[in-house]
Amino acid sequence: MYKPGNRLIGFIVSQSNSNPPETGKRRFTLRIKILLLLLAIIPVLVFCINDYFRVPSLDESVNRLPFIIDRGMGMPTVADSLLAKGLISDKEVFLLWLTTLNKDRSIKAGYYEIPLGLTNAQLISFLSKAPPKEMRVTLIEGWRIEEIARQLHHSLNIDAEKFIRIVNDSSFVRGLNISEKNLEGYLLPDTYLFYWGVDEKKIAEFLVSRCMEIFTPRVMARLDSMKMDVQNILTLASIIEGEAIYDDEREIISSVYHNRLKRRIKLQADPTIQYILKGPPRRLLFDDLKLDSPYNTYKYYGLPPGPISNPGKKSILAAIYPAKTKYIYFVAVGDGRHTFSQTAAEHNAAKAKFDRVRREVYRKQRDLKRKRDSQ
Repeated sequence: MYKPGNRLIGFIVSQSNSNPPETGKRRFTLRIKILLLLLAIIPVLVFCINDYFRVPSLDESVNRLPFIIDRGMGMPTVADSLLAKGLISDKEVFLLWLTTLNKDRSIKAGYYEIPLGLTNAQLISFLSKAPPKEMRVTLIEGWRIEEIARQLHHSLNIDAEKFIRIVNDSSFVRGLNISEKNLEGYLLPDTYLFYWGVDEKKIAEFLVSRCMEIFTPRVMARLDSMKMDVQNILTLASIIEGEAIYDDEREIISSVYHNRLKRRIKLQADPTIQYILKGPPRRLLFDDLKLDSPYNTYKYYGLPPGPISNPGKKSILAAIYPAKTKYIYFVAVGDGRHTFSQTAAEHNAAKAKFDRVRREVYRKQRDLKRKRDSQ
């Protein structure tokens, strides 16, 4: 017997019987696509993982390789350098892992000594966690700003011209509570440890802070009693630095200049003339002593306007604590030492003696040269 619902049931049954083949076909196609995608991705993943953990082939006779990352160097450039040194095998893969691990901003500029035989994972960890190696820098007593800048550039790869501009920037100098036009005299020479490519301002600030450590409250009280200030002491110390070679003479040389200042006698310090002339030190001529400059202590009384170099701690302390003497004069005797005198007569006699010795040495050298030329 016919019932109205039979037609609907038959339609549903027929539809359900017709869908499985079509749905199965779509599922099969999707599985094929997924399989093909996996077949494409898996080799890439295998390659990347293998490269990530692969130990690079390097010269086993060398334990570490020096590696430098300069300020502003991008990661692609860093990767190029690593590749050139054989520390990685593929630049793009290294950069991919660096980005994936979110370490591309964790690597700092600096000088590194990378152990050999690291996997790529270890290398990324090393560069992102290990602090850069500190570099030893020696600044020589008596160097001027330009010489210090050159040494810092050579040892730390800083911008020498930028450093010079900074230490001559009056606003920067005032920010350090120094009321002078530049930092000549305040950059304390010594041997320091800095990171490669350290900021130029930080170096200047550090050197000044080391210098100012000398001027303790006790020292400042002494300067008040001497009616001198930090600038006066550093200026005098820079002159002492230019004269003294042996430490046991620094305080004596200081006493000569202190005695001259007290008696209002011109300092007549040769290093101040060398400062005016610039360039490497040379033997002074009489015309040099007539140069019109506030730094000419043969022409003007008192200390020059400021330091002529950056003196070391020993010369600074000698300027603060001079020996107790009555010396007014001293003359170099040719071996780095000096003869000190209280009177002009003693001084002239010492000069004459040295001149005789110098002439005799010159005569012997001349005769030896003539003898060689005649052979």
